[in-house]
Amino acid sequence: MVTGKDIKFFLMLKLLTGPVYHFLNFYAKTIILTFEEVEIPLNHLKNGGSVLIACWHQRFFGGFYFPGVYKLEPCIMISQSKDGDFIAAVVKRMGWRPVRGSSTRGGKQAMKEMIEAMARLRVGAHIVDGPLGPPHVVKPGLISIAQNAGAVICPAYIAYEKPMIFNSWDRFMIPKPFSRVLIRFGRLTAVPESLDVDEFEKLREGLESEIINGYADADRYWVEEKKRKA
Repeated sequence: MVTGKDIKFFLMLKLLTGPVYHFLNFYAKTIILTFEEVEIPLNHLKNGGSVLIACWHQRFFGGFYFPGVYKLEPCIMISQSKDGDFIAAVVKRMGWRPVRGSSTRGGKQAMKEMIEAMARLRVGAHIVDGPLGPPHVVKPGLISIAQNAGAVICPAYIAYEKPMIFNSWDRFMIPKPFSRVLIRFGRLTAVPESLDVDEFEKLREGLESEIINGYADADRYWVEEKKRKA
């Protein structure tokens, strides 16, 4: 049965997707993006490989503009919630290829579709601790997708010079207008075709530790920048 709320959301989706997309395009023009080590994933793609980019839910906003800068079409898993419907419609216009589902809803089918999309596109991104946390914990999906897609995992460390921080479960951040954003890519991690339970968990823990340390190091970039200017 269609409810008034369903109709209201449908109209919002149809009427607001375009304006929000254009607003974000305008917003992007106020932000200065700095990329470091981007040749790591780009060279792997150029040589015929597949890359799955990993980042925290807290920082993914800054990475939305990555496809447009480098003319890529990465796939990304977005939840089947109503918020996810809206986000998927907007990011599709930005060059992303959304796959609908998450660890809490439609996960099995979404995982299958994500692996199939990686086979076609050879590049994707995965929000490793979403959609509801706990924050800064790498969930098993990252490794499973990379393993089944034959892709390497490449962390993306997104650090904001002047973040706005929201009161959400992960303290979600967006960059303030007219500020700078660092997007730094980490080393590539190949996932073996076969892993037992202990090996899988050891790899997951190792990636989690690496990503936590990588984000801490990226955040220090702006601390050191302030010291250099002082």
